[in-house]
Amino acid sequence: MNKKQIFIFICLTAVCLLVGGCGQKKRDMVSKKGFFFDTMISVSILCEEQEQGEHVLDEAFAKCAEYEDIFSRTKENSELYRLNHRTESEAVVSEDLYALLSCAKEYYEVTGGRFDISVAPLSDLWDFKNEDPKVPDEEEIKKTLEKVGYSRVHLEAGDKVKFDDPNTMLDLGALAKGYIADRLKEYLVSEGIESGYINLGGNVLTIGEKEDGSPWEIGIQKPFAERNEIVAYVDAAGSSVVSSGIYERYFEADGELYYHVLDPETGYPVETDLAQVTILSKSSLEGDALSTSCLILGYEKGRKLIENTAGVEAVFVRKDGKVEATDGVELKGDGKD
Repeated sequence: MNKKQIFIFICLTAVCLLVGGCGQKKRDMVSKKGFFFDTMISVSILCEEQEQGEHVLDEAFAKCAEYEDIFSRTKENSELYRLNHRTESEAVVSEDLYALLSCAKEYYEVTGGRFDISVAPLSDLWDFKNEDPKVPDEEEIKKTLEKVGYSRVHLEAGDKVKFDDPNTMLDLGALAKGYIADRLKEYLVSEGIESGYINLGGNVLTIGEKEDGSPWEIGIQKPFAERNEIVAYVDAAGSSVVSSGIYERYFEADGELYYHVLDPETGYPVETDLAQVTILSKSSLEGDALSTSCLILGYEKGRKLIENTAGVEAVFVRKDGKVEATDGVELKGDGKD
């Protein structure tokens, strides 16, 4: 469930500098970019001293490297890699890893087992990152399905994880960036940052408002658009905007579309009437989990899940292009309404 190559655009009134009002000292919008979590990320913060801002961002990106060393499934030195290649049936894990395994268990239960981070062997089999991906043989899919099932993973109070099956492997791509965005925001706020945004390649988490007191405007990409077209804009002030879509990683074979969101019951891409789900919430981790869950469940069940979750709103883009939103969302067609 390795997500996501999504382009979410932040509409700013100024690109590099924001000028303070009421006679305050001019404040700089200091930004930094880097490649982490299999995507390009950026963090921008408003601060009075350029040098101070650069130091804070350097520390934030150092934290990104630390989290990658925990959650990466492919880095051989990462904690998750070691857990997946364990030699014992139980392991003691870090607080950060335990938090994501717990979140995954919660949404596994909420979705009736459809949100399942143990699809890692299936993801490897389909290999959507391959330059020339192919539909796996049906017998291979059936055999690989025997390794899938998060019900075989048990979390004990504290920091212990037990596995019933030595072949179980986990992929936290559907949750890690949300968790990391939340932790980065906590750090930035602790350093006195009151305005800015974190963009982890599809997970946008805002800090406060823009300097003029207006909210940040976040653009939601049109699924499968050849260019960076926007479906609509939404306002965000101190909140998270996370999108998941079937267009993030896919290929076509014999006239049929195959995308990376896999069904743990069939071994094939999930059958869904949705092309994209965008979640508006306070927590980016919650947005991550819900966006994927809704995409898997489809529009009717997904919308019901959102309406039964306090403090959360959603925008659904159906495969036919129709856009639906929950009652608390104000969509802006061009970002200027």
